[in-house]
Formats: sequence, C-alpha cells, structure tokens
Amino acid sequence: MPGRFAPTPSGRMHIGNIYAMLGAWLSARSRGDGMLLRIEDIDEPRVVPGAAKLMMDDLHWLGLDWDGDPVFQSARHDLYREALHCLENLTIDDAYDSPFDERNDHTPAVGSAANNAIAGTTPLIYPCFCSRADIRAASAPQEGDRFTVYPGTCRRLIASEPQRAKQRLANNDRHSMRIATADTTITFHDEVFGTQQYNLAHDIGDIIVRRSDGIYSYQLAVTVDDLDMGITDIVRGRDLLRSNALQIYIRKALINAGFKPSEPTQPFHPADGSNKPDDVTISYAHLPLIDNAAGQRLAKRERSLDLGILTAHGATAQQIIGYCAWLLGLQGDLKHTKPQPMSADEALGVFSWDAVRANTSDRTLDQGEFNAYFGL
Repeated sequence: MPGRFAPTPSGRMHIGNIYAMLGAWLSARSRGDGMLLRIEDIDEPRVVPGAAKLMMDDLHWLGLDWDGDPVFQSARHDLYREALHCLENLTIDDAYDSPFDERNDHTPAVGSAANNAIAGTTPLIYPCFCSRADIRAASAPQEGDRFTVYPGTCRRLIASEPQRAKQRLANNDRHSMRIATADTTITFHDEVFGTQQYNLAHDIGDIIVRRSDGIYSYQLAVTVDDLDMGITDIVRGRDLLRSNALQIYIRKALINAGFKPSEPTQPFHPADGSNKPDDVTISYAHLPLIDNAAGQRLAKRERSLDLGILTAHGATAQQIIGYCAWLLGLQGDLKHTKPQPMSADEALGVFSWDAVRANTSDRTLDQGEFNAYFGL
C-alpha cells in the first residue's frame, strides 16, 4: 500500500508540514510499503523558485526517504486534460451509478435519490460563469470550517436555458468548469477520526475542477494523481476530511469513465494483488491540526517555525522529528509529557494509529515551550 508525500513548494516547510509528512512516512513504512514523492506545483503562481529542492533536501536530512523519482504536477497537464475529457463524457447518473461506501467491505451506503429525475440529463462537468462575488452573495458558509457550498446557479442555467449557456461559451465568456455532485452520502473509515459521512450535494456541492485561468484544481489533480500513481495510503490534515469524500466521488467517476493509469511513468501495481483501480482498499488517516497560541492553524508566514530558522539556530534532525512525534502522541500524553529528540527510525519503532487517535483534539503549540525546546 504505497503512501505519498505531497508538499506544495510555496515556501520553506514548517513544523506543521513536517508533522504531517512524518505521519505519512510512518504509516507507509510501518506496513513495509513504498513511499512516493509528489511535488504539488500545479498552481504555478504560488510556487517559490527553489522551494521544491529545499523540501527534498530537508526530507533527506530528516531521514524521511521515498522511493523512485519525484513526480511534479506541473509536468502532468496532459494527464489532467485527459481525465477531465473522460469526465466530460458522463452525466451525473453515469458518474456514480450506485451509492458507494468506502469501508473495507465496500457495502452500499445510504443515499438519497432526490436528484434522480434530472440525473440522466445533468452533465457531470459543466461551465460556471459566476464570479467569486456572485457566489459569496448567494451562499451561506457552513458552520465551523467556513466551507462554502456553491448555490448551483450555473447548473440551473444549463438545465433551464441550455442555449443561453452555449451562447455564453460561443462568446468566450470567462468561466470555470465544475463537477456536479449527486445527492448521495459518502461513507469512509478514517484511521484517526473513525467513520465519516458526507452528503455530496448538501455538505460539499459542485466544486471547481478547472479554474477560469485554465489551472486544474487541487481536487481533480490530487485524485487523478493518487489513482494514477497507485496510492492506497493517504495521510494528511483533518481539514481535508470533507475533501476526501469528494475525491472518492471523483475517483469513482474516473473509473466509470474508463480513465486508465498512465504508462510507464508510474504504473499501477496494487499491493493487495488486485488488478483494477476500483478493487483496491484505500487507507485514510487525517491528522489533528497544529494551531498557534491564538488558536489559528500554523502558516508558512510564521517564520519562527520554519525549517530554515530552526536549522539556522542549530536545531538537529532528531529534535525536529522528536517534536513532531510528540505532537503525533508517540511519546505519551501531550499534557503530561515533554518532547524528546528521536530519529525517524526510532519513531517508526513506536508508531501506532492507536497512539495518534488517543487524542483527536487539534494540537496547540505553546511558543514559549517551543522556543525553550529548540533553544531559540
């Protein structure tokens, strides 16, 4: 079950990034599985020159190795174009031909059929002419994570006035492309947070898969990449739990559309002996987030936490790995223990998901204690 590192080269890695990458590495290596590296640089305006090489050098220095050559999303535009073309041939009914449950037994999930009356005529991929201001004006953010569900303005336009939509396309009106979501509940098991359920239409809505500037979205690119690269062990932050349900939906649609993993870049070799992409069992683990003292998620602008600052002050790889292992809960209860230096191999020796799931609360980083540990 190969896992993956999937960093975005928008700046130097910080403790939050390394914590997530350590979790991914431990998950794959604890099973004796492969680890792949994918540089998620598809959003080129955000890319910082030289950041990808620094990330790879830092991972090597930390003892977090990977197998094979790194994959760069910026070199895979043709693959994303092919995937989107496959999806464009489907209706919403074709995409998710039956309710689906991503548990290990692949048993049916409970889903609503409220959209069945129009499902057969609703294209899976459709143009959206709405501006961000239009969407904000027509939407109410979901409580808690400020996730905004698209109100479906252009989906209704396609259904009620298809000629008007075609005319706008003929006029070269600026537009993005969205994927239509079904009124179906996606259920999956998470190693940390347990059973998760999201209704695609109500909790997620129709998501952009290609932006109006031509850039393919994170949601499409990461799903295509994980399918294409044979990734079956996915570890990342809990803020992507909702996205995980969407990516399960997109993955199923791609398989139904006949999308094939590429050759020979990263041939599909499932570890469990299956011979089709939809036969595999995928392990999902979403980690508690790391917050600063103000309760805000760590960001790359918090320079005191990035690897460049830490190494400039003499921090060792063992100190950094030890701190991240402590955040994962591998050194005991976070409230009653202090972080201790350890190597990646030593962390591997004590790793278990039981230790991580013992405390699913977001971690709060105390800046004073952090500074004291690293001697800042």
